[in-house]
Amino acid sequence: MSFYEANADVHEYQKKADDLHLADERYWHLLLHFTGKESEIDDPKFFFTKNGKTDPQRELHATIDAFYNETTLDDNSSACRFPARLEWLKEKLELKDLPIVTCKKYDEIVKKLDPKSVTLVFPAAHINSPASMFGHTFLRINSSYNSKLLSYAINYSAAADPDKENGFIFAMKGLSGGYYGTYSLLPYYEKLKEYRDTEARDIWEYDLDLTPDETKKMLRHIWELSDTSSFYYFFTENCSYNMLWLLEVARPSLHLRENFRYQVIPLETVHVVEDQNIVKSKNYRASKRTELLAYEKVLGEDAKEKTLKLVHEKIALQDIVEDTSLSLEQKQVVLEAAIDLLEYEFMKSRIKKEEYIKRFHEISSARASLGKGTPLEIVTPPNPDNGNRALRTSVEQGWRDGKSTQFIGLRPAYHDIRDSSIGFMRGTQIEFLDFEMSYSDHKIQLEKATLVSLESLSQRSTFFPEFSWRMKTGFDKNFMDNDAHYIFTVGAGYSWGNEYGYLYTLADPFTYFNTNLQTGVGGSVGVVLDKSENFTTNLALTHRWYYAQKNQWLASLSENYRVNKNISLQFSYEYKDKEITPQKTYKVAFNYFF
Repeated sequence: MSFYEANADVHEYQKKADDLHLADERYWHLLLHFTGKESEIDDPKFFFTKNGKTDPQRELHATIDAFYNETTLDDNSSACRFPARLEWLKEKLELKDLPIVTCKKYDEIVKKLDPKSVTLVFPAAHINSPASMFGHTFLRINSSYNSKLLSYAINYSAAADPDKENGFIFAMKGLSGGYYGTYSLLPYYEKLKEYRDTEARDIWEYDLDLTPDETKKMLRHIWELSDTSSFYYFFTENCSYNMLWLLEVARPSLHLRENFRYQVIPLETVHVVEDQNIVKSKNYRASKRTELLAYEKVLGEDAKEKTLKLVHEKIALQDIVEDTSLSLEQKQVVLEAAIDLLEYEFMKSRIKKEEYIKRFHEISSARASLGKGTPLEIVTPPNPDNGNRALRTSVEQGWRDGKSTQFIGLRPAYHDIRDSSIGFMRGTQIEFLDFEMSYSDHKIQLEKATLVSLESLSQRSTFFPEFSWRMKTGFDKNFMDNDAHYIFTVGAGYSWGNEYGYLYTLADPFTYFNTNLQTGVGGSVGVVLDKSENFTTNLALTHRWYYAQKNQWLASLSENYRVNKNISLQFSYEYKDKEITPQKTYKVAFNYFF
């Protein structure tokens, strides 16, 4: 039973809404997350009527009715739960005589957040986590406080922990909507701790030109979405896609989501926001890993080893302080690096909390006793928005064994190590659905159909003695005959690098699935030279041993020239041992990214 006897005629307001065609207005559809056929919100709590998910007009009528027939006048009232809907209807319909409600929780949130502006935040890719290999985006609501750390982050994520589930099951459920996605509101410093420190991901911040009024409009809608859930899809209705809904609610003239049909890659949403010219400034926050790598550059080999031994308690703190072979400045840097490395080890759960606090205090005190030093200089890497777009089309003219051959390729996502590394993690490759066809002698042939290809060639260092790995599944023509066969391979090894490039060596067990199952192992070495911003040289050599007592050499050399952000030219040579005669292919490729 209603606590309030409405003086206003609800039916008159509903009729007025129909006369004004409010149910067809873009903003109402934005508030409902309505995409043309139905809302993308799957939680029944978000709607006032059973048909609200598919019928915007009925939901509009039910909303007006709910605002005038409140069953409670506190935080659980309709007006308190849906402040964005209420504000819009008050403006459009000039609602009068609404019940007086007390929205204590909502008012407290608005006061605490003090919304003034919005920042789009992009934690860089984390290839060793299947849920984060493309990066992530979320929003920060900035307040009038000077410190951004006191602001709050708006995040959307799947209710799943990829580290505690079977990888295959996690992927299948994520692709098919097997998880619920929910919004969360957390202090920004907690998100920084999670991404920058624990996961060692660089953070990029894009300050948007949304006004305080637009920011408040967004916050009202965020409140409406709290405690609701929807099916989460890794490639479509994911974290980044749902941030676009919020930006469009804040400024309905923005059209961001329509740029995406089949996939929404976090970095692509950054590009789209940039294209709308709403980014007014950018900021970079280096990860703990990036800071430690910067320390490695200023420390000599002996000092790096002493830092590592200090953190692992293989050398006493006093030995560093009294070491006459180290200058005062070197001691300062060693202790600073040790503090960061100790914290990194703690974040990775390699040191217990009690031990960490004790040793952190000891090393910090020793560092303070050495006086003021020179601040660590961290070079800001190229902004991810300077990298190429995800979807690549390729047109190539080639010569295979002396015959003219044309190639055409299409790859929806997203980057390979032959491309320029500007804007991407060095030594990483993430490719999905990479297709290439060839035409020669009046015949069209499949060259490759890569379903998934991942590479993480992490360069080893004193503080980070990491493994490199790669995997691929799909069709290629690297087998001993001239046909395309299905292959599955997973390899591991090591990579070393410097400012000019990096080299790697990997062992790759593989299986070809054709009429006769063919298995073997390959040993690969490669070199990538990427000192230049515009040129990337890639040389790879592989020797395969088949269990069927066959051997095979594969070699490739490519030179990639980055004409601009989304255009590149690539010159390549490939050599493949075959059963009858070796195959040699030369190519000149034009790549366009969009």
